[in-house]
Amino acid sequence: MRNTPLLETPEPAGRPRMSRRRRKRLAIVISLSLVTALLLGVAAVAFALNRVDRSIVRSEIVLPQVEEIVPEAGEQNLLIMGMDSRLDQNGDPLPEGVYEALQAGNADDGGYNANVLMFLHIPEDRSKTVGFSIPRDNYVEIPGAPLGVTHTKIKEAYGLAMQEKMNELSWGEEELSESEIYQQARAAGRQAQIETVSHFLGDVRIDHFVEMTMGGFFHVAEAVAPVSVCLNQATEDYYSGARFEAGLQEIDAQQAISFVRQRRDTGFDGPYLTDLDRSRRQQAFMIALADKLRQKSTLMNPKTVWSLVNTTQKHVALDSEFDVLGFVGVAHDVAQSGVEFITLPIVGFENVNGADVNIVDVAEVQAIVASVLDGSYFDAPPASGGDDAVDGGSDGIDGADEADTFDENGEPIAADPAADPAAGRAPEAAPGTAHYDSWEEPIRAGSIPCVN
Repeated sequence: MRNTPLLETPEPAGRPRMSRRRRKRLAIVISLSLVTALLLGVAAVAFALNRVDRSIVRSEIVLPQVEEIVPEAGEQNLLIMGMDSRLDQNGDPLPEGVYEALQAGNADDGGYNANVLMFLHIPEDRSKTVGFSIPRDNYVEIPGAPLGVTHTKIKEAYGLAMQEKMNELSWGEEELSESEIYQQARAAGRQAQIETVSHFLGDVRIDHFVEMTMGGFFHVAEAVAPVSVCLNQATEDYYSGARFEAGLQEIDAQQAISFVRQRRDTGFDGPYLTDLDRSRRQQAFMIALADKLRQKSTLMNPKTVWSLVNTTQKHVALDSEFDVLGFVGVAHDVAQSGVEFITLPIVGFENVNGADVNIVDVAEVQAIVASVLDGSYFDAPPASGGDDAVDGGSDGIDGADEADTFDENGEPIAADPAADPAAGRAPEAAPGTAHYDSWEEPIRAGSIPCVN
């Protein structure tokens, strides 16, 4: 019997038929090209990290309670400091366009206060990394009493010690350049800030620190934007330039600056916000940033990588023992497992020597920190209704404190018990989000937090 050949679908007119062998060769070429591009991307990242490791600003710091450097594979306590200065790490002004984006004045504004203080505890098994915010206006003891100041806002330890060191070096016998005096003074500020935080938290160990300028934050946000954040209510603020709708949304770098700086609402019917809500905003952005960096495409983009490298060189300072390359794996593990955040509590507000400060119960703070470090903090039963606050789209609980809002003069305002806590809130929670109505509620890992 003759074999009848199968009919083949004719190729469209004018298009030459590609042989099977040629298609195979083309597939191999494409595969090799993709693998080569991937390897080049990895090599570029490695090269960029090496460049950062060699050129970044570092300080010889005596790390509190550190007898020997713990290998990066072990437990790590990291202090993140965000500076109020509108200058780079060399004391030079930022580009004019950056000042316009920051909407926070110019090179003459700000100072050397550590306006953002976050302590990150990374356990050895990376199972539950916990970060907590230290409110910047907490009235605390300052070890060493720089410039004779024994107690003040925790954020001011840096600037006091820096000024004291500059005075000492400027009038000293050693001939130093302005740049040398400036960098040595910055190192003294870092040392004082780290010691102050460690002492306040219960003389805890701090393995490393990361310091970033305001301009650095903008450039990081610019490199990875857009990032996803979620707000419980629509809000606007003339001072920070904030103008946000309620619900889940993507924001660019300029909006990110407004998002983390906003501490009041100047609209007609917006939410009451305080400096403690600003700490919660900063936590929400850190979670959004970790989520963006967890995406492989983010760090395989050469433009993103080099932007982050340039930002790090100009706007970040580390301790001399910080191994950038070694920490990449740690950061990857942390991003995969997620981070949970808390804000350390305050007792109330007072005016001390003309300054509005947060009064704290040091024993209570240190007990919370100890429970975070031993892993028992999140094992405790949640407060009434606390589970609802993290149930991927529930309305959460109204955890607002009566003294948690302020008028234009900074005076506490009692909350209106008749007010609807859900007024202005997005009608439905987006999938994968969780509502947090108060800065007092711990943020759990695994969802995008909707905050005030």
